[in-house]
Amino acid sequence: MPEKNGEHMMKHEDRQSHYRKDSLTLVGAIALGTGVMIGAGIFALTGQMAQMTGSLFPLAFLSAAVIVAFSAYSYVKMSNAYPSAGGIGMYLKKAYGSTVTTAFHALLMYFSMVIAQSFLARTFGSYTLQLFGIDDTSLLVPTLGVGLLLVAFLINLAANRMIEGVASVLGFIKIGGIVLFGVVGVMVADKVEVNISTAVPDASMAGFLGATALGILAFKGFTTITNSGSELKDPHRNVGRAIMISIALCVVIYTLVGFAVASNLSLQEIIESKNYSLAAAARPALGEYAVWFTVVLAMLATAGGIIASIFAVSRMLAMLTEMKLVPHSHFGMPGSIQKHTLVYTVVLGLLLTAFFDLARIAALGIILYLVMDMAIHWGVLRHLREEISANRAILIGAIVLDLTVLTGFLWVKINSDPSVVGVAGALMMAILIMEVLFLRYNPIVEQGSD
Repeated sequence: MPEKNGEHMMKHEDRQSHYRKDSLTLVGAIALGTGVMIGAGIFALTGQMAQMTGSLFPLAFLSAAVIVAFSAYSYVKMSNAYPSAGGIGMYLKKAYGSTVTTAFHALLMYFSMVIAQSFLARTFGSYTLQLFGIDDTSLLVPTLGVGLLLVAFLINLAANRMIEGVASVLGFIKIGGIVLFGVVGVMVADKVEVNISTAVPDASMAGFLGATALGILAFKGFTTITNSGSELKDPHRNVGRAIMISIALCVVIYTLVGFAVASNLSLQEIIESKNYSLAAAARPALGEYAVWFTVVLAMLATAGGIIASIFAVSRMLAMLTEMKLVPHSHFGMPGSIQKHTLVYTVVLGLLLTAFFDLARIAALGIILYLVMDMAIHWGVLRHLREEISANRAILIGAIVLDLTVLTGFLWVKINSDPSVVGVAGALMMAILIMEVLFLRYNPIVEQGSD
């Protein structure tokens, strides 16, 4: 009988999530955040942003940075007060309780992070093919992306130390490499400027707002840091510090690289090479060797970003599962809940990578993210402002800014690609219905305080 009880306890323990206290350093957390941001943003979004707003795209990056600075305020205040492995899921629960509102918006964040992984994977494929002169419309793009996701999955089965080590090394390499690209690109350019008169034919204020929304996608990786609260050293101080340092690093890097690309390619060339614009900008500036350098850099950046993102998002879904806010099935798999959520996350990423192109993946990601982001600010404003000493004006400003850029982005997409808006709406409706039904038939009984 004791043996059976022991086996039951071991099996129960195996099903739990494990968070090793102090296993992440401040530098490691910064590497995880910048790894996701840099991997997704600068390599593939530049051309898409230029397509919306012309040569003003470097200014759209700066505009996005201002909005993200407002948005980061809520996350910094929340992470300082309530550091946890649940990150945004836990923040939403603090604001709204164990409700449909919490579960719905937490899953929006989850899916936006999975979408970001697919974005990274296809960017990896697009850049890799430039080594062989193959067009990025080839089926090899999703094939390479799927392969990268599988490799990242295997790495994430390893210990946290290995994940942090890989992400940190790749993070430092790509930060140094991209800064080098930006500095040299600016130095060899005939002139460095943003030509305000050069715009796409249908450029408008809505286009600039849409480009700004995409720019936000290049910064949203900072949210992965919020999932490190149970593992980061001195989390009450370091989660917020890691967020601010990561954003500051990316503001400098994106601005530098944006000017380098704008100074070495015409607007038409940037748009035509939108999925690999940095590699295209390297060719006229420094020749084929620079193209190889940029492509290898992009491959390292996207690979590191996927490793970091999978690490964070699987932890978030595991926490939501333990909070009993989302349905979960082991499907006969052994191991902990974290291992299961890792499998779910990678499988979803594989499907998106295989069937959606970069532009649509980016559009889905930013719509879901901005809706969730507004819910975070509203929750803090209505329910937690006094408890965490948050500033009302900054919270209201963050909501207004998010709503403005989301409106501009939706207007652009409704006129250019309405189907992606329909998919986003259908996905949100499906998530909402699933959560209403799940929580209705699986009510949560609160036990004491959080």
